[in-house]
Amino acid sequence: MTSGRRSAWAKVWAREWAQLRASPLDLAMLSWVPLLLGLLMLWTFSAGLASRLPIAVLDQDHSAASRQLQRLLDAAPGLRLARPLADAAEARSALQGGAVYAVLVIPTGLARELKSGRAASVTLLHNAQFATHSGLIQKDVRGAVGTMSAGIEILAREKRGQAPQAATQGFEPLRAGLSSQYNPALNYQQFLATALMPALLHLLAMVAGAWTVGRELRDGTSPAWLDAAGGQTWPALLAKLAPAWLLLGAVDAALMLALLGLGLLPSGAPMLLALHAALLALYLALGAAVALLARSLRLALSAAGFITAPAFAFSGIGFPLMAMPEGARLWAEALPLTWLMQAQVGLLQQGWTAQRALPLLAALTAAALALLALAVWRLPRVAHDPAAWGKR
Repeated sequence: MTSGRRSAWAKVWAREWAQLRASPLDLAMLSWVPLLLGLLMLWTFSAGLASRLPIAVLDQDHSAASRQLQRLLDAAPGLRLARPLADAAEARSALQGGAVYAVLVIPTGLARELKSGRAASVTLLHNAQFATHSGLIQKDVRGAVGTMSAGIEILAREKRGQAPQAATQGFEPLRAGLSSQYNPALNYQQFLATALMPALLHLLAMVAGAWTVGRELRDGTSPAWLDAAGGQTWPALLAKLAPAWLLLGAVDAALMLALLGLGLLPSGAPMLLALHAALLALYLALGAAVALLARSLRLALSAAGFITAPAFAFSGIGFPLMAMPEGARLWAEALPLTWLMQAQVGLLQQGWTAQRALPLLAALTAAALALLALAVWRLPRVAHDPAAWGKR
């Protein structure tokens, strides 16, 4: 870097830090606010796996069998039996009011049907709008009902003279061995909190890029910005965006250290940090490019919200990419966050080597440079155009 470029960089760098110091809110949104939100997400999912979810039982049989089933339900780690219900109206009120996530209805005559050797059934009413709650509750209820059913069948076989071991094996001649290869503990802190962090940071990065550049156009100070760089566009833009990139990168590194302290980061942490840094650079450049192309801070911020706010929903973490309609899947695959999420899951949970993520790192870096080049090309055409000044 020549002395002229160093001088241009230093002047714009100093000017940007002075603007950040003069605006505590802007500085907060790039430093302690995202750090606080990231730590809050880690704390929110610190339990790892949801447990003791409240459900209620409407026992219409009041038999020894129904009481035994309730004891098995209460012993399940994911369930907690709430107050007993008197009738269907109270069950409906408890479920609709959110006092419980599910209601198990034990019908009249359950014990009589079981004693006579006929099949009996219980009904689980659950709120499927809460997919995570519902799935965990269904798993534990099926486990409790299956345990009781197996015990009844094995006991009946033994009474017919079958040996205990033969009765156990004969009851379930075919078994499915379920072995989780990734995240076997179903740790939501490792899975969901770590996924939400880059989703938050990439949103703030694009907003910061749009705001940092768009503010100069709104206030009509873009000529002074370019003059500080001596008219050199690359130093002007890079020094303009560098403080936001460094601050958000520092927040990301601090959150990584927190994950490391919790034992949630494997050996792929340096590569993951590099991927996050490239993603932040890409979205900062995208925000700046959109602001210069739109020549409006308001439109740039709107575009940032449109692109980044729903990006997590399209990332394949909450809903499978292969199950999306074609148009939604194409949009998801056009978002860099989607590819970063796949690499992050691979590095954190699937044992990826750092070399496997190198192509994505190169692609993110190339995309960031291309967007920076677009913004640099647009900058002198907009910065000195009075028609672009003063727009909100």
